[in-house]
Amino acid sequence: MKTEKITVIKSQEQYTAYCNLLESYVLSGEKSSQDEIELLTLLIEKWDEEHTTFNDLNPIELLKSLMLENDLKAKDLVEILDLSKGTISKILNYHKGLSKDTIRKLSNHFNVTQEAFNRPYKLKNEVNKHFKDASLMNTKKEMDFNGASLA
Repeated sequence: MKTEKITVIKSQEQYTAYCNLLESYVLSGEKSSQDEIELLTLLIEKWDEEHTTFNDLNPIELLKSLMLENDLKAKDLVEILDLSKGTISKILNYHKGLSKDTIRKLSNHFNVTQEAFNRPYKLKNEVNKHFKDASLMNTKKEMDFNGASLA
C-alpha cells in the first residue's frame, strides 16, 4: 500500500480522508502499515476531542444516536448496563434519569467522555414533574397513608 505524507488534521475534508485511509490500512491487514495506523488513530482522536461536541444533543438523544450508529437495540442496553428492560425503557422514554453508574458504563462502552451523558435534561415524570433537573427526578419522598409528605 502506498504511504502518504501524514500531517496534523486541519479540515473536515482532511479528517474524512484520514478516516478512509485508516480504514483501508486496517482492512489491508499489512503489518508494515502499523505505524501509519497508530499515527492516523492519534490524529483522528485528537480531531474528535477538539471538534466533537455533544452540546446539541441531550444525554438521551445522544444515547439513541449512539445506539443507531452502533446498530444496538434497547435489549442490548439491558446487557451493557446490567439493568432491567423496564428501567431501560424508562430511561429511553425520559421517565428516569441516568445514574452515575449508568453514565460510567455508557461512557466506557461508547468510548465518549462522561460529561456527554452527565448533563441535565427534562424528564416526563408525573410524580416529580415540578423538578426541572433530571438529577432530582429519581428522588422519592416519604409519604404518610394520606399522601402527605413526611419531610
